[in-house]
Amino acid sequence: MRTVYLILGLLMQGVSSGQPVQARLASAMKALEADSQFRHATISMYVVDSKTGSVVFAKNEQTGMAPASCQKVLTSATAFALLGKDFRYVTYIGKDYPMDTAYDAGCLFIRGSGDPTLGSWRWPGTTDSSVYKKIASALKGNKLSSFSENLVIEDYLYGVNPLPGGWIWEDVGNYYGAACFGFNWHENQFDLLLQPGSAVGTEATVVTMKPFLHDVSLFNTITTGKPGSGDNGYIYSTPYSNRMLTKGTVPLQKEIFTISGSIPNPASAFKTGLLHYLNRNNIRFKGNAISGNEAMLSNTVVHRATHFIDSVFSPTLDSMNYWFLKKSINLYGEAFLKSLWVKKLGFGTAENNYEEAIETLKDFWAINGIERSALHISDGSGLSPANRLTTHALVTVLQYAKKQNWFASFYLALPEMNGIKMKDGYIGGVRSYTGFIKSKSGTEYSFSFIVNNFDGSASAVRTKMWKVLDLLK
Repeated sequence: MRTVYLILGLLMQGVSSGQPVQARLASAMKALEADSQFRHATISMYVVDSKTGSVVFAKNEQTGMAPASCQKVLTSATAFALLGKDFRYVTYIGKDYPMDTAYDAGCLFIRGSGDPTLGSWRWPGTTDSSVYKKIASALKGNKLSSFSENLVIEDYLYGVNPLPGGWIWEDVGNYYGAACFGFNWHENQFDLLLQPGSAVGTEATVVTMKPFLHDVSLFNTITTGKPGSGDNGYIYSTPYSNRMLTKGTVPLQKEIFTISGSIPNPASAFKTGLLHYLNRNNIRFKGNAISGNEAMLSNTVVHRATHFIDSVFSPTLDSMNYWFLKKSINLYGEAFLKSLWVKKLGFGTAENNYEEAIETLKDFWAINGIERSALHISDGSGLSPANRLTTHALVTVLQYAKKQNWFASFYLALPEMNGIKMKDGYIGGVRSYTGFIKSKSGTEYSFSFIVNNFDGSASAVRTKMWKVLDLLK
């Protein structure tokens, strides 16, 4: 393997001096194609001069490729364009008529708008305690200290199916596969704390969950791996399920090891915490805590709020987008995509909100230089292995973004790696990079570089792709 790197490095050095950038990239691409790791791979690369738009290099630029998280570049730019950088989600606090003269109101309603930041730890105003405090303050401000009926979480904005097509079970139970509901909580993520065993192969015991999921039964089969072996533990579950399965390994160590999963029913996790908080603040309920979707799934009729008394706002889109691209949070991409249709039509339905949102996205880009057939997507994050985008389309998105008044926020959110401002993507057999490079001469390039179906080590592919990108510096 070290010999392969040496040969590739020498090839790159040989083409990096005394040749125009087009020739250097062409030679480097031939070297990649000759590498056994790419024998059965498809390689696509498209590079333009950011200022003039003139093509610098093109290879398979119109071939649909699985983009992995580089798809977030498309979702991000579309959200800025159609929702606006100041867009905010609003979660409403509502009530209905009094049901009993001994109480001040009937039901308390929390109506979700698909906000992916509610309960997030990334902003002081979105943490679970901040949200609970806001709700309690609103109730006290309206002199509502007791309710004769239920706490109802209205989570049905997007219907009962929160998942896009194409996601696989191995992903859905883990934090990066968190589904997007009409009501989201704590980024729909929980941490599972495990104590590794005393020897390799012994059971890793569950210590606790944070936040604790009271209505979930967990069957743990995770064992202890070699020291330093990292997180190889997986959590299997589905939306609304109260059963989870874990498998895999965590490394041998004395300290507790944490893996993260997706909350199967965010409304349920939220309502448990909220009831405890309100009870401590002397706000009482005579009835139960109910989620709207749970009621629909059990064919139970739940009435809705008659009026609203207050609301909780998310951070602005440009602030949310910073974390979306910087930390590659899939949940945010799904929320942004679904919001396109909600803003257009004002509501969502159970069966077709993803499809309609994708059509809205395609409609926008069709009038901004991207053929609809270049965008075969199933989600907003790139997690589905069924997604297909062209590198030409991704560079077109970058070039469009550069001309917009929100570009500074978009650019700031792009991660910096290998000295390049670019979004990266990785799922099985896929490595991708999309972003901007400035050369020593001052020329800026917009590029997208994707490899599908490579063989062997993903880290080795990353190193080889970065060497190619270095030629643009």
